Amino acid sequence: MNDHPAQPRAIRSYVLRAGRMTPAQQRALEAAWPRYGAVPDDLGDPVALFGRRAPLYLEIGIGNGDNLVAAAARERHANHLGCEVHRPGLGHALLQIERLALDNVRLLGADANDVLDALPAASLDGAAMYFPDPWPKKRHHKRRLLATPFLAALARCLKPSACFWFATDDADYARQAAELIDGAPGWRNLCGARAWAPRPHRRIVTRFEARARRAGHVVYELLAAPHAGECARGAGATRPGKT
Repeated sequence: MNDHPAQPRAIRSYVLRAGRMTPAQQRALEAAWPRYGAVPDDLGDPVALFGRRAPLYLEIGIGNGDNLVAAAARERHANHLGCEVHRPGLGHALLQIERLALDNVRLLGADANDVLDALPAASLDGAAMYFPDPWPKKRHHKRRLLATPFLAALARCLKPSACFWFATDDADYARQAAELIDGAPGWRNLCGARAWAPRPHRRIVTRFEARARRAGHVVYELLAAPHAGECARGAGATRPGKT
C-alpha cells in the first residue's frame, strides 16, 4: 500500500460509453487480458509486473493503442504501460500486441488518477497524454483530466530526469494546459512559458490525428517536467502546426 495521500477529486474525466466491440476485440479481451492486463494494485512493483527491470513509460488514454504499440515495438528495451477506460480500444490494442508478440506492454482499464495513485514514487521514465477528451463546452471544462491535482500526482511518479508530453487539437485546452503547467508548483514548460514544443519523435500519426489534420485542426504540443531534468536538453519552442 502506498503511504502518500491521494489527491482529492470528485469529477471523472470521462463518461463510459458502450462503444462498438468487434468479435475479434471481444475474443482478445477474453483470451489475452490475463497475460497483458493489469489493475492498479499490480503497479506497486513494476519489476514483478513485467518480470524485468527496465525504463518505464506510461501513456494515458491510449485510444486504440496504435501509438502505444508502435512505441513498444520500437523500444523493446523499455516497459510500457497503457491506460484506457474504453473496452473496444483495449481490445484493439490487445490484437496488435498479440500480432507483434510484444511482452513489454501492460494495459490498465482504469482511471488515470487511480493509476498514478498506485505507482511508486519516481518510477516513471516518462509519461504522455495525447489528444484527451477536450470537453469543449465551458460547463464541462471541470472534467478535463489535465488539472492541478493531476499534475501533482504525476510529478510524484516521474523520475528526476523524466518528461511529460501532451498534445491536443483543441486550442482552448492547449492554452489551459500551458497555463496550468506554468502555474503548477515545481513544473516547467521546457520550451518556455506558454510555448509549444516540437513534435516528439516517439509519437506516430494516429488515425485520429490524421483526421483532425485533414479537418484543418492545428495540433498543439507541450513538453514539460516537474524537475526540469535531463529531458530539457534539446527542447526548443516552435509554432503549433509546424511539427
